[in-house]
Amino acid sequence: MTRIIRNHIIVAILLVSGAAEAAAKPRNLFHELLNKSEEETSRRIEAAWRQFREGDKKNQRLFFEQADGTAYIADVGNGDVRSEGMSYGMMISVQLDRHDDFDQLWKWVQRHMRHAEGPRRGYFAWQCTYDGKQIDSGSASDGEEWIAMALMFASHRWDTSEHRPYGDAAKELLTEMRTKPTQDGVTSIFDNDKYQVVFAPNPVANKLTDPSYHLPAFYELWAQWDSSADGRKFWAACAKKSREFFRKAAHSETGLMPEYSEFDGSPYRDTRFGEGKGDFRFDAWRTLSNVALDYAWWHADPWQVKQSHRVLRFLATQSPSPVNEYTLSGRRLSESPSSGLIAMAATAGLAAGSELATPFVQRLWDSPTPEGKWRYYNGLIHMLGLLQAGGRFQAIDKPTPKE
Repeated sequence: MTRIIRNHIIVAILLVSGAAEAAAKPRNLFHELLNKSEEETSRRIEAAWRQFREGDKKNQRLFFEQADGTAYIADVGNGDVRSEGMSYGMMISVQLDRHDDFDQLWKWVQRHMRHAEGPRRGYFAWQCTYDGKQIDSGSASDGEEWIAMALMFASHRWDTSEHRPYGDAAKELLTEMRTKPTQDGVTSIFDNDKYQVVFAPNPVANKLTDPSYHLPAFYELWAQWDSSADGRKFWAACAKKSREFFRKAAHSETGLMPEYSEFDGSPYRDTRFGEGKGDFRFDAWRTLSNVALDYAWWHADPWQVKQSHRVLRFLATQSPSPVNEYTLSGRRLSESPSSGLIAMAATAGLAAGSELATPFVQRLWDSPTPEGKWRYYNGLIHMLGLLQAGGRFQAIDKPTPKE
């Protein structure tokens, strides 16, 4: 019996028996498929984060500390700070058990991005200047989702029974995302009838969704950890709905999903948010990870294995390398490769067989940590890919009470 099959059986037994509230110990594909040691894996991941945190400010760094004890993740290509990047930075920090890094980022988010009052109360501005001024006070739904999950993991890792700042903030955010009343152009982040995340919480953008924002692996945890019975029921329904949605959104031959879509999974063809949003573009890279991570943690839908095989099989045909934009049927829309897509393809190996997964896991291992003007998105996706493929992306559970 192979290590991969044995691991899948162990996870399934744990979940069915109720012996594990959260997912089992994550797999290290670098070890399984490339024979890299745990020590080598740790060094590889730590070197990437060290570059983003301490590297050359012009060409390497993404993490910028401030004199007031805060820090931000910079979108260096666009010259701003985004809730997406801050949420990823917080998640990376909690996964690496870097409490100081997490606190510096969270303090910046609270100070500059979080709305303390009004209709947007509890939400975060998605775009700010480096000195903290809000460029756009609206919210990007994926930022809120990842911040909520990072805070919940931080609560389990660092909160004490007497002092629970992360846990309280996480549960407040979960409630706001689910129950925010429509007022003054602000809506909830989740559609309460469709049980799906909306593209953005306003009366226009809440009419569509973004497949890469669907995170059933996270919703399954929220269905266990939300403080209210209504919330737990709602998140369980969202997890189920997102798994059904993936089946509808994925192209039957290539497995590619659109950047934006209708709630029924069909590609979004309106141009009000830009051209080509119904194609497989930058946001959509993350759908490879979202499907595979859900399977790795929960084994809830065997279709996710077929889907991961389908999309990796397509990408493997692209010579000399996959490019970063395609139509859903697989026609190239650019000739530019991107390291972020390679990272997401490697994470698809969490749900795919070794023959298809190994070349992409090897390419991620061999890929240099992104540098230069466009290192922000590629770099963060690369970092998350290293964590997930390297078995360092955990569903951090509540600590076991001491006897």
